[in-house]
Amino acid sequence: MTPPSPRRGALLCVCVALACAVGCARDAGRKSDGGRAQIAPPPRPYLLHLPGIGGKRSIDRTLVKGLEEGGVDAEIEIYDWTGEDPGLSSLYAAQRNREEAAKVAAIITKLYRDDPRRKIYLTGHSGGTGIAVWALERLPDDVQVESLLLLASALSPTYDLSDALRHVRGKAVALSSTYDPVLGIGTRMFGTIDGVKTDAAGRVGFQRPPGADEAQYAKLVEVPYDRAWIELSHIGDHIGMMMRPFAREILAPLVSETVRQTRAALRDAPTTKPAAHAESS
Repeated sequence: MTPPSPRRGALLCVCVALACAVGCARDAGRKSDGGRAQIAPPPRPYLLHLPGIGGKRSIDRTLVKGLEEGGVDAEIEIYDWTGEDPGLSSLYAAQRNREEAAKVAAIITKLYRDDPRRKIYLTGHSGGTGIAVWALERLPDDVQVESLLLLASALSPTYDLSDALRHVRGKAVALSSTYDPVLGIGTRMFGTIDGVKTDAAGRVGFQRPPGADEAQYAKLVEVPYDRAWIELSHIGDHIGMMMRPFAREILAPLVSETVRQTRAALRDAPTTKPAAHAESS
């Protein structure tokens, strides 16, 4: 038998090396347990918060701090969609706001595509709730977030949430307060984030418009202001629900619960601050 030539031998070595490399790459990220391959655990949950038209401010950081103290174990990011132009300019920048919503949708989609097991939570305050809803509307059919928190929403009450709610796996909680002057005289004078001069949903609640999807609206949990929440530093104004004690005691437990659990928790939970957390924000 004729021995292989040096050239053929070298080629054989290259092929063997490539086969080994492919095998190693295939096993990357897997752990061995008694000879059985194990899939890596899912990534840490991700929570994206969208502030109001004032941009990223101390109240948004206060909210995040309260959520963390309340047990929300997630990577939390505050996305300032107002850029270099916060305030009323952001309220009226309809085209730019839709473009920012598309960017948020791209962030969520990439996270989901990287690992569909990752839990994604979305929160928005005031004008940021509009960006959140429009971002959800733009998601691919198969992409969903776990839950949605709409805090003092500056959307109009009859804005149709159906398309957005299709991309919420669990529940959407909308907190409102009739004592909120910004979403009363403010939006009647300057308009809501979707351009309607009326009391906003964060003051009077959402109303399912004709033709809206009833099944999707079943995911929506409306939470009106409770005066007992004064004990949690929420006095019913526009930023009360962003306060650290309120975020810790009321909002944090809502992040990862189902619709049924959320309604039960809000019905049964104490409305005063527990003694263990008697400190202020």
